Amino acid sequence: MSVSMRDLDPAFQGAGQKAGLEIWRIENFNPVAIPKASYGKFLMGDSYIILKTTALKSGALRQDIHYWLGRDTSQDEAGAAAIKTVELDAALGGRAVQYREVQGHETEKFLSYFKPCIIPQEGGTASGFKHVEAEEHQTRLFVCKGKHVVHVKEASVLRVPFARSSLNHDDIFILDTTSKIFQFNGSNSSIQERAKALEVVQYIKDTYHDGKCEVASIEDGRLMADAETGEFWGFFGGFAPLPRKTASDEDKLSASDETRLFCIEKGQAEQVEADTFTRELLDTNKCFVLDCGVEVFVWMGRNTNLDERKNASKSAEEIVHNADRPKSHIIRVMEGFETVMFRSKFTSWPKTTDVAVAEDGRGKVAALLKRQGLNVKGLVKSAPSKEEETEPHIDVTGNLQVWRVNGEDKVLLPASDQFKFYSGDCYVFQYAYPGEDREEYLIGTWFGKQSVEEERASSVSQAGKMVESLKFLTAQARICEGAETIQFLSIFQCFIVFKGGLSAGYKKHIEDNELADDTYSEDGTALFRIQGTGPENMQAIQVEPVRQAVFSSIIVELLLLLYIAQWPNSLYMVWEPYFGRGPGSCGETARSDKEGTLKATEIYNFSQDDLMTEDIFILDCHSEIYVWVGQQVDSKSKTKALSIGEIFIENDFLLEKLSHETPIYVVIEGSEPTFFTRFFTWDSAKPAMVGNSFQRRLTILKGGTPIIDKPKRRPAASYGGRSGGTEKSQRSRSVSFSPERARARGRSPAFNALAATFENANARNLSTPPPMGRKIYPKSGSASPDSSKLASKSAAIAALTATFEQPLPARQMIMARTVKASPQGPKSTPESESEGGDYMSSRIGSLTIKEDVKENEPEDEEGLPIYPYERLTVNAEDRVADIDVTKRETYLSSSEFKEKFGMGKDAFYKLPKWKQNKLKMALQLF
Repeated sequence: MSVSMRDLDPAFQGAGQKAGLEIWRIENFNPVAIPKASYGKFLMGDSYIILKTTALKSGALRQDIHYWLGRDTSQDEAGAAAIKTVELDAALGGRAVQYREVQGHETEKFLSYFKPCIIPQEGGTASGFKHVEAEEHQTRLFVCKGKHVVHVKEASVLRVPFARSSLNHDDIFILDTTSKIFQFNGSNSSIQERAKALEVVQYIKDTYHDGKCEVASIEDGRLMADAETGEFWGFFGGFAPLPRKTASDEDKLSASDETRLFCIEKGQAEQVEADTFTRELLDTNKCFVLDCGVEVFVWMGRNTNLDERKNASKSAEEIVHNADRPKSHIIRVMEGFETVMFRSKFTSWPKTTDVAVAEDGRGKVAALLKRQGLNVKGLVKSAPSKEEETEPHIDVTGNLQVWRVNGEDKVLLPASDQFKFYSGDCYVFQYAYPGEDREEYLIGTWFGKQSVEEERASSVSQAGKMVESLKFLTAQARICEGAETIQFLSIFQCFIVFKGGLSAGYKKHIEDNELADDTYSEDGTALFRIQGTGPENMQAIQVEPVRQAVFSSIIVELLLLLYIAQWPNSLYMVWEPYFGRGPGSCGETARSDKEGTLKATEIYNFSQDDLMTEDIFILDCHSEIYVWVGQQVDSKSKTKALSIGEIFIENDFLLEKLSHETPIYVVIEGSEPTFFTRFFTWDSAKPAMVGNSFQRRLTILKGGTPIIDKPKRRPAASYGGRSGGTEKSQRSRSVSFSPERARARGRSPAFNALAATFENANARNLSTPPPMGRKIYPKSGSASPDSSKLASKSAAIAALTATFEQPLPARQMIMARTVKASPQGPKSTPESESEGGDYMSSRIGSLTIKEDVKENEPEDEEGLPIYPYERLTVNAEDRVADIDVTKRETYLSSSEFKEKFGMGKDAFYKLPKWKQNKLKMALQLF
């Protein structure tokens, strides 16, 4: 599309360069910016252009343009608003979605910008009207409709008499009098509609009464049961039965009108004859109009010019002005940036669309504007953010239990095997951790890629029973292999996936299908890929033991690929860095109703107040799905919450092509985990209130004290008859992990996964990575029977550890010799097991790791050894060994730490990760 400066209005210079709203009013057929204090205040005699700019996580900016037409605006002003909207889109690179908004028939997206509502005022700039506050308050009647956003219309604007006939049983009405605001709830209205209308009452109270007036709720059919009801009906001349609601223009849906497609050529609309509509019907060199009745879409090809797009908009205007059709929304979309609603009208739509031309055109527009001396920030796509999501947003010091699903049963895994999963198996886990005022729970399932469907269903069923036993006061997760979340990996701290499976279902599957059993064996050959972006999400995945596997996967991993091959008598390591794309950004929220089929309605600009206790909502974050279930939802629907999430992904309501393995979390109102509430400005008192949505908001609006359902602390649930000794062992996980201190990890995260296969499983709880400075085997009174092999193995591990501290060029390929060893280590006698238990108990009792510190070495207040700064730098000649090289700064004394960093350790660890790393690099500690 050719763009010249004569097509761009000066009022639009610099528009859309930062997130937020910008509004212009049409005055003398030209756009004039209005002050922010006037945003949301619309005059019925005017036309407006509203630009909404949203900053995406990638750094790019997305724009939606709306032009709003007041009831009394002139036809010329309305036309000017439509044309100027096209020009503004051109100035932004031609990728914005454009909406025509008519007073009283606005889209939900538009109304979401001005929550809780808009109430247009009489007058306009063309008539010289100036809004002045009335000296005497006028009694007004409003009609409210909507569950998510509220359409508010004043009775006088509707041109209906102010009488009983204005009321009906289906809608909500607000009567605004001098000293009191009444809300009349039609008997057929829903609780959600009544609750939303209360937000309008609050708005009227604050805007027109300075927050000082009474509020009354009137129920349809209550007759004269109380004084407030009698007072309300007094304004209508007394009570009388209400008539049935008559069909109005907005209620007339042209069900008989079929969807029609028009091609716009030379300003004329020619209908396209086709049995079904497919993407191939749209020509990039033309504009099309798709008439769907309530929505009329204008599709603009990438190679069309500005005049052609204006002509297409005029054709759409002519279509909607037909007197025999309902009020319609006109939505204009650019090729390559079509909305979900538009794409859903076609029977087939390609998964991906080439938008290279659009990006090129956007760059040309930016270059043109830059030559004219204008700021072009936001017109070109920004570089992706380098700081990815690495915070788990969950306390990682809790108690973990893991079961392997075996047919219809589940087998509790010992602590030493909790992080060892098999690709052919399914697992159930329960994680209990401290919350704000009680112990919180996360119960979930993990499906291996090779697991059988019967055991997947069994794991979901057993996890569901565990959730029910906790009265649904817990979060639930469904995790699939290869799509593990940061919360899942942080809970396990160390995670290994072996090939094959141990369950009865997997064994039966390979026998029935005569497949080779490739289950991991200590005596065979195994190649592990170590991957992750940091200590919180490191994983070891067994892959095929061929060299091609090492390099073929490099292009698809995230940040760090580390391959470790364990051969019978050798140890090989190949290290390669790779910087790739991080997780997706958070998407929009959708609400789902379960009425035989799933219906999803998108909620725009959502907040916590949109979560109604009677409903089920879905928060789509692209990388994971959250199903939020209100407390007032019936128990049967609560048990189907996970299935609702799966149906949402399968039906692809937002046409995102989400993987069927996308993680799903089920969140119950009142038990929302922090990794869910981080998407909102959250008030934890709201979910704890008693009553339905309407009752809760009415109590707050009337100034009463909300009744809080204070949950009692739930007792820790234990399944499978775990012994007290086992629980103690698992609670020792908190020793190595604390948000305010460095992890007590013995070596680099990659090495932890490797070292776990060589350690004595009976010597410690392997669900925790080896603590800092820990010897491979604890000292004992007698030598190990395999002491020569252990010494050789220790030497090999020490050689590997040293390579992690070398500069990058020096450690491209390392080979070290070691003897074959069993991951289980030497078998223990009952006496040695008893000694091991005493050893573990002493560690738990002290809550330190002092036994791992070398003798005569100074320690800090947390039991870590202290070394001078000169020995901790990455280039030190006498560099300290056996430390966590990712946390070198933690081994400085408090005084030297403050001297080097200019702050204490507590202040340092409150800084963002990138800032910590920047300071550490400057001091050669990173």
